Amino acid sequence: MFRMRFAVFAILLGLAGASEIARADDAANAWKALRAGGHVALMRHADAPGGFGDPPGFRVDDCATQRNLSARGRTDAEKIGARLKSEGIAFEKILSSPWCRCIDTATLLNLGPVAKEATFGNVVVLRDQREQFTAGARALIGKWTGQGNLLVSTHGANIQALTGISPASGEIIVVRGGSASAEPVGRLRLDQP
Repeated sequence: MFRMRFAVFAILLGLAGASEIARADDAANAWKALRAGGHVALMRHADAPGGFGDPPGFRVDDCATQRNLSARGRTDAEKIGARLKSEGIAFEKILSSPWCRCIDTATLLNLGPVAKEATFGNVVVLRDQREQFTAGARALIGKWTGQGNLLVSTHGANIQALTGISPASGEIIVVRGGSASAEPVGRLRLDQP
């Protein structure tokens, strides 16, 4: 019985170690891609408590009716922007979902002007437009062939629809520009030490 428990413990420990290595590789690949340019950084908005979607009766043009960033989310967005700057990462263009929590995240990064892009609107709330939004986002990513990088502040469900990855709040999934497949090349969690 002891040997069996030890074996299970050893396997779990090995899996945890492999997970840490995979995370480190993901981060290294993301940094390398962003330094090279020509990539798209899909960022899930920072912490905005209250579950998924928005309260009944929300309006995109009225932040008071939406889920908004928490104090932690605001601080995390500022830290993430500072970390990107300290790593020498710049963005040629910054786009955001029209939702306030996404715009606020992108603005608090303090990396440049932010433009709203409807195709990155919330696919959970606007379920009936999910396919249209995802196709529009793929087309936009496919057209990104600039030397610099594109940053998009959007929702977790949008990123999952594009990449198959469900990101944490504030997480960045880096994908290849110039390819509508939105192929992930790495991930960054910059709100953690």
